[in-house]
Amino acid sequence: MTDEAIAVLVRLTGRVQGVGFRFWMRGQAQRLGLSGWVRNEADGSVAALICGPAAAISTMLERSRIGPLGASVSDVETKSALAEGVLPGFRILK
Repeated sequence: MTDEAIAVLVRLTGRVQGVGFRFWMRGQAQRLGLSGWVRNEADGSVAALICGPAAAISTMLERSRIGPLGASVSDVETKSALAEGVLPGFRILK
């Protein structure tokens, strides 16, 4: 695999709100050196844009299937996104 940055849009469903998922995801992203954002959605899901090396994104997606203590992830949907313009760091959006 290459270290070239790629990006994916992620939608997580299940018990993913009210369990600290966004804060957990930010911590995981920072450990893996990923950029992007995460936010709660009105339908109860969590959405994220994750940008970085493919191997790190793969690790993040594997970890996201489990999530933090109290979470119960039923599905992780991903689709490719553009990596251009993603700011460094990982943010929690309101």
